[in-house]
Amino acid sequence: MNVGGETAKSGVAPESTALEELLLAAPRLESLQFRGLMTVPPFTDDPEGARPSFRKLRELRDAIAARKLPRISMDQLSMGMSHDFEIAIEEESTCVRVGTAIFGTRTKT
Repeated sequence: MNVGGETAKSGVAPESTALEELLLAAPRLESLQFRGLMTVPPFTDDPEGARPSFRKLRELRDAIAARKLPRISMDQLSMGMSHDFEIAIEEESTCVRVGTAIFGTRTKT
């Protein structure tokens, strides 16, 4: 999900008709499993700056889950990376991406 509205990133906007169309198409898309939502927020030097995006995604997940749509599971919330994973966990992330914290910064070759 593109909760930050960044033009440089792809993803579905939370308020888009595309999201609703995708949710309603789920019963026909038998080869796909809809398990949750994922976002990468706009980068800020202060990890706390990611909280509004994480919160928005969590609220969207909760709203979709409450609808109990067929073939839509909202048990996964993928958000947070090495820089801001603590904030993501506080906002109920179930999956964080911490490669830089484990492997270090990538070097360009």
